[in-house]
Amino acid sequence: MFAFSGFGARAAQGQPRPIAAADAIARAAAGELTVIDVRDISEVAQSGKAKGALHIPLMMLRFQADPSNPDFHPELDPQRPVALYCASGGRSQAAGQQLIQLGFKEVYNIGGLGHWVAAGGETER
Repeated sequence: MFAFSGFGARAAQGQPRPIAAADAIARAAAGELTVIDVRDISEVAQSGKAKGALHIPLMMLRFQADPSNPDFHPELDPQRPVALYCASGGRSQAAGQQLIQLGFKEVYNIGGLGHWVAAGGETER
């Protein structure tokens, strides 16, 4: 028999873990999770964003999520759980990798805004 220690919720170091949209919605509503929309401003203008989510476009994330950067977003905390989404999950996966590299401890990928909406999550403009 082979033992795969460490294989499971975090299969690869440096990768955000998947989270069901319903779980992200519940944890965000309870104040246990910061949700970040990493889509471009034009996408958010067209469809809105998850209610209560921070909007930090992927191209700005490295600056706004780095505690040593003067542009660090005041509502982010590397010790607090964070869940990201984009349109389909690809950019939020890349964004999650960036956050882990910057020292964020608990990082999740919701996937796309459609996952949030399908699970009953509210949106806002």
